[in-house]
Amino acid sequence: MDVKIEPSWKVELSSEWDKPYFAALTDFVRQEYASAQVFPPGSKIFAAFDACPFDRVKVVILGQDPYHDVGQANGLAFSVNRGVPLPRSLVNIFKEVSSDTGVAMSSDGDLSRWARQGVMLLNATLTVRAHSAGSHQGKGWEEFTDEVVMRLARDREHLVFILWGAYAAKKGAFIDRTRHLVLTSPHPSPLSASRGFFGNHHFTRANEYLVSHGKTPIEW
Repeated sequence: MDVKIEPSWKVELSSEWDKPYFAALTDFVRQEYASAQVFPPGSKIFAAFDACPFDRVKVVILGQDPYHDVGQANGLAFSVNRGVPLPRSLVNIFKEVSSDTGVAMSSDGDLSRWARQGVMLLNATLTVRAHSAGSHQGKGWEEFTDEVVMRLARDREHLVFILWGAYAAKKGAFIDRTRHLVLTSPHPSPLSASRGFFGNHHFTRANEYLVSHGKTPIEW
């Protein structure tokens, strides 16, 4: 199966392309894009991979679903294109970045600037039907992204995995804490941010770990 994805990821995940679940997932996604409004744009489904080749990943931030309102999802978890109003979770992320690192609050929600530095912004489900949260869950994306996380945890050393909320924590529960730094806290959603997301210091803790292993810190 010819999957349009960044070359290093195409090789790393080569065992997945011909599995029955991925063939069924591909058929489902194609039918959805042909018959309904689906986000992100088809060319951006694998944007998190295209922006962050396998050997350049330093930090993984796990999300759940793409944004499902018009003009929001761009293929990077938590990110929106420049000029798009910031979703409330992203506002809270920027608040924590500012209080943790001292940088000014950003008004630009395009997180490709993080991705270019090695931050993989990975949603568990890579597509969603418009205005229908969770509509593409249980179709195979989770199996695919479980494999992505497993490959990173197994084949790379000294990565930082940032897991916000119970869903992400469960997805990353198997990661070897002796080989990688795993940071967990409540989700930045307005429903939970005040219960421990604010003040988690994940951004400075990630950078301290990267520097301690000879890697360039992220400019959050």
